[in-house]
Amino acid sequence: MMKLVRLLLLVIVTAWLPVLHASPAAAEPVLAKYLDQMQAAELVPGAEAFGPIRADAAVAPVLKGGETIGWAFVTSDFVGTTGYSGKPIHTMVAVDDAAKIIGVQLVKHSEPIVLIGIPDAKIKALVGAYVGLDLVAEAKSGGASHEVDIISGATVTVMVIDDSIVRSGLKVARVLGLGGLAREAASTGPAFEINTEAKAPSDWMTMEGDGTLRRLSLDVGQVNAAFAAMEDKRAAERAMTEAPETTFIEMQTALVSVPAIGKALLGEPEFANLQGWLAEGDQAIMVAGRGLYSFKGSGYVRGGIFDRIVLIQDDVSVRFRDKMHRRLVSIAADGTPDFTEMDLFKIPADTGFDPAKPFRLQLLVQREVGPIEKVFTTFDLGYQLPPQYLRAVAPPPAAEPSVAEAVAAQDEGSAQAELWKKIWLGSKAEIVVLGVMLVVLTVVFFFQSFATRNARAFFWFRMAYLTVTLVFLGWYANAQLSVVNLMALFGALVTGFSWQAFLLDPLTFILWFAVAAALLFWGRGAYCGWLCPFGALQELTNRMARRLHVPQWTLPWGLHERLWPVKYMIFLGLFGVSLMSVEQAEHLAEVEPFKTAIILKFVRAWPFVAYAAALLLAGLFVERFYCRYLCPLGAALAIPARIRMFDWLKRYKECGNPCQSCANQCPVQAIHPTGEINPNECVNCLHCQVLYQSKTICPVVIKRLKRRETVGAAPEILGKPPTGHPNAAR
Repeated sequence: MMKLVRLLLLVIVTAWLPVLHASPAAAEPVLAKYLDQMQAAELVPGAEAFGPIRADAAVAPVLKGGETIGWAFVTSDFVGTTGYSGKPIHTMVAVDDAAKIIGVQLVKHSEPIVLIGIPDAKIKALVGAYVGLDLVAEAKSGGASHEVDIISGATVTVMVIDDSIVRSGLKVARVLGLGGLAREAASTGPAFEINTEAKAPSDWMTMEGDGTLRRLSLDVGQVNAAFAAMEDKRAAERAMTEAPETTFIEMQTALVSVPAIGKALLGEPEFANLQGWLAEGDQAIMVAGRGLYSFKGSGYVRGGIFDRIVLIQDDVSVRFRDKMHRRLVSIAADGTPDFTEMDLFKIPADTGFDPAKPFRLQLLVQREVGPIEKVFTTFDLGYQLPPQYLRAVAPPPAAEPSVAEAVAAQDEGSAQAELWKKIWLGSKAEIVVLGVMLVVLTVVFFFQSFATRNARAFFWFRMAYLTVTLVFLGWYANAQLSVVNLMALFGALVTGFSWQAFLLDPLTFILWFAVAAALLFWGRGAYCGWLCPFGALQELTNRMARRLHVPQWTLPWGLHERLWPVKYMIFLGLFGVSLMSVEQAEHLAEVEPFKTAIILKFVRAWPFVAYAAALLLAGLFVERFYCRYLCPLGAALAIPARIRMFDWLKRYKECGNPCQSCANQCPVQAIHPTGEINPNECVNCLHCQVLYQSKTICPVVIKRLKRRETVGAAPEILGKPPTGHPNAAR
């Protein structure tokens, strides 16, 4: 069964990796997408309309009586707003000329805890609390002149929203000169430069393999699915009729202004022409495509602008005009596929583009839904220049700025680093407690024979540990791992991994690090059996039920074994859905009762509470019912279980034949009737190790003790004279 699961995962990942580089996002400034969807009065009470978006910044005037009373913008146009889900949190903010916030609305997010668990009123109250915030004071204090109102269960989300509102507000205020704030200081320069001595492969396949070329591949099925997921259902009704596997577009790009890459792809003569076309500091990319859809379209013929692609790097957006474009007749690399479109695009030096930093090409895909109406979605083609083409350089020294200037001038990466460091410093006590828990558990695993020698002492130790797991890790710290974390991690790995988003929740990060190590050493049991709050809740409630003489049901082995695959099917289903829509997969991940029972402590709509209660009720009769048959997280952790390095659970040759004591008493029925322990199902509760040493239950131990008693009594018997012997009285 496990071999089949691994094979299915391998096939799915291999087939979808190219597609997963496409992630929906906005081709224009995010503000343009949401400005028409919101009434000005919703953002700023009394406002009548929004003016046009400025050409020099993604901000729009807020109008009242024809007068500008403020400026509206979306945070994700100015700063990184990646939340717990790995997706951006879009918040619309309005500031006035005095650099005070006069309106805030959360317009779009994918945070699972907010989507499903937190009442809308709480979120509105949270963002509404920023009205009146003085950005001038924030600039003077380094962003620390206000208190953050944390919502239980949504700490990371709230911290990201707070950080994005303040930092984007400061950027906008400086760009517009609001409240007397000055424009941000210039960057001190890149940490890397192009290595002009680097060499590039000569064939297309090798360049694809080492990242010199990057590809976006979409078929008709993926594009139809993307439009079907939109709110406007007319897009789904106008689905393309070609076979789903038909290539919609295959688009490849490379940074050909890098000498080694340009010579390999264009050939020496064409690269010389390119250098003659580019001015000092200019860069150029090659874009090649084929399929049903053109990345160029025909708009540039009429308006001079290529409206289907845009280059985005941090807060730099480059839209290509006809004067920035040249057709490419052929590609010189060996093994080049046949393309219907091959083009060069110039990136002017004054755009602020840095070739050493990652960037993405955003492809706008349109679909007609009426005589004059269209709907749009976008896909990203990410590009990062491989390290062999880069050379580290020391940035020029800069004068030490003031506190306010330092906050304004820091780059996006360092700003996000400051955020997670702030969160970690505020969680020192929780981190210490978790660290102690992990150390204690590690000691128990390393010295399990000693730890399980006294059955009663070990039982109460385990009950105490599970209580701490439930109360501290679960209900207090909300450190309940979820299959949603795995989907976010997988999405990050294939679309551009960054540690920043995962460091925002210190306890979850530490737990995942510990789980990864434990998987290599012992398998899934370290987490599932000891550190999972919901697992602890199930076991503790089952113990209470036993005290109340609730009957315990043991499923027939054949049925029990055939119910195991259910959790793997659930995990694979969620994983498959996440490839199409992470948001939909997060909704379906409600099969996990963790948010209801642990994060929100049963304070939730009754259907969710009823579902969680039903699982706990089943667990009163069948211990850890959910863990055994339904948990997708347990399934995900079980898949690599057989690669564990150690197998320290001791067994006798008599285990299974004839003795069935451990198999009958295993809390999750992870021991086969033949005696072997299934590592994919074992939760490392160590109960079998208690029985292994039991002097009253284990037949092998009892037999050995009797043999010792017999051997030890023999000398004493042999030394006594027979009864009635004359020497007996002596």
